[in-house]
Amino acid sequence: MGFLAEAEIPVLRHTARELVRLRERENALGARDVTRVVMQDPMMTARLLRYLQAHKHARQTRELVEVEQTLLMMGISRFFEVLPARLTVEDVLREQMAALVQLLHVVHRAHRASHYAFEWALLLHDLHAEEIRIAALLHDLAEMLMWIYAPVEMLQIRQLQAADRTLRSKEAQARVLGFTLHDLHREVAAAWNLPELLQVLMEDEHAETRRVKNVKLAVDLARHSANGWDDAALPDDYAAIAELLRLSQEEVIAMLVPQPAEPEPG
Repeated sequence: MGFLAEAEIPVLRHTARELVRLRERENALGARDVTRVVMQDPMMTARLLRYLQAHKHARQTRELVEVEQTLLMMGISRFFEVLPARLTVEDVLREQMAALVQLLHVVHRAHRASHYAFEWALLLHDLHAEEIRIAALLHDLAEMLMWIYAPVEMLQIRQLQAADRTLRSKEAQARVLGFTLHDLHREVAAAWNLPELLQVLMEDEHAETRRVKNVKLAVDLARHSANGWDDAALPDDYAAIAELLRLSQEEVIAMLVPQPAEPEPG
């Protein structure tokens, strides 16, 4: 686990290309332009927050979680100077294509979770919905890091679970890695000194609070629906989301589940 405390976090190749393109017109950029690119990549978002926490000004009294606020504090020029996107996940995993595919699945899942969490936060009139969005985006960061830096072991875990459908994820992880991804998540968040608010929002054990429950349910929905909208865990998700949003399960399903396209008239 100690290695990840100092390891360089690679970013998606698309992110690296977009940041190069943006830097070419740096003087015409606003923080929102860069925020859009950063927020599309959980690894880049984590790099930014880790850097800010490691270089906090002594007079800074409030921890920043929102990416746009962070960029406004740093300045766009400083961001490009200290956080160049040199290393990409595609480079790191160029000989581990199966692991790269799995990593991209997790990133896609994180995007969906962050979208759900943000939309629900708005419905709940959360004044800091962006914090909820980022917590959901980074909730499974430990899994992403392990796909990058321990691809062989992560594939072994998948093989174990494919061979035994009753094997719980945490048990398979402990068997192969010697620890669980949840353990790693806590270690990394502490080692990087991520904002305390963000650590709380990503901690499922605090799901009795509405904001943490929002994040957890969004992550659960994204994970289960990735298996298909007929996944057996989804009815329980719908019930919990309905309770959170004070809606009926029918309203939740109508809001979330894609409807089959109607056949075109012959």
